[in-house]
Amino acid sequence: MMSRVDRMQLAVRDRAAAAQTFAKLLDAVIVGEDESAIMGAKRTTVQAGISQFELCEPTGDGPARDFLDRWSEGLLSAGFSMPDLSALCQRLSERNVMWRDEGEQVHIEASQTPGLRVVLTQDVERERVGPLQWLYEVTNVIDDHKAAADFYADIFGLDKSRFSPIKSEDYGYKGQLTLFDPPDRLDRIELSQITDPERAMGRFAGKRGQSIYMCYVETDDVAGVIERLERNDARHARRKDAHNPEGLFIHPSALHGVLMGVSRTNLAWNWSGRPELAKARS
Repeated sequence: MMSRVDRMQLAVRDRAAAAQTFAKLLDAVIVGEDESAIMGAKRTTVQAGISQFELCEPTGDGPARDFLDRWSEGLLSAGFSMPDLSALCQRLSERNVMWRDEGEQVHIEASQTPGLRVVLTQDVERERVGPLQWLYEVTNVIDDHKAAADFYADIFGLDKSRFSPIKSEDYGYKGQLTLFDPPDRLDRIELSQITDPERAMGRFAGKRGQSIYMCYVETDDVAGVIERLERNDARHARRKDAHNPEGLFIHPSALHGVLMGVSRTNLAWNWSGRPELAKARS
C-alpha cells in the first residue's frame, strides 16, 4: 500500500532562513506557503529532487513548538505517499491506530507508532528540481526491530518477506529495512536497534528513546552536492565503509538539525539485500 518516502517535516525557528539554507545546499525551490492547525505552525514547503521538505515555524502550541522547546530544530515527521490514501486510513482505523486529516494530509502522532511521527499523502507526480533525485529512507531508532517490523507491516500493508536485515558494527546497530516495493524502489523505513550505546546513534537513542533519527537521499551527482556544501562551509563527512565509498553525511548543524545521508543513485542496493541491482543500475 506504500509507494515512497515522499517528504520530511522539520521544526524550525525561522522558515525563511531554513528555505534559504535548503536552496543554497540542495538547490531546493519554494513550492508552497500555508499554515497547519495540527502542527501549530506556519509552513514553507520546499522541493529538492522530487521530494518535499516542510519547514514548520510555530505560531502557537503544537508539535512544532513542543519539539523546538525540547530538542531545538530538527526532523519532526516522516512523510510517505501511497496510491490510495483512503484505503490506508481505513486500514489504520481497523487496527486502532489514531489519525487526523488536514486538507490533503493525514497525521499520525509518534505515540501511535514506535516513536515515529508520520504524515501521509496521496501519490503525485513531480518534475525533478536540482541535483538530488529523491528521499528514499527515514531511520526510526527503536527498542525491538522485530516488533517494529511486525507493526509497520501490519498497519501499512507491507510484505515482510521483502524486508532486508541490516547490521553495522561501525555505527552500532542491527535491524531491518521495511522495503516498500523492491526491486522497483528502494524506499523504506530503516529500523535501527542499538547495539553500541557509545556510538552517535546510541547516544541519540539514549536521550530521545524511540524516535526519528535521520533521512537519506539519492543523487546522480555526489561530487556536485559536495561542491555546494564546501562552497557554503556546510559541515559534512565522507563515509568510510567499503559498500558506500561515495557516500556522505550532511551534519545537523548545516541543515537546521537534520542529519541527512547522501548516496549515489541505486548504490544503496549494496546494503539492501540486492547488490546486483546496484551494479545493474549504476
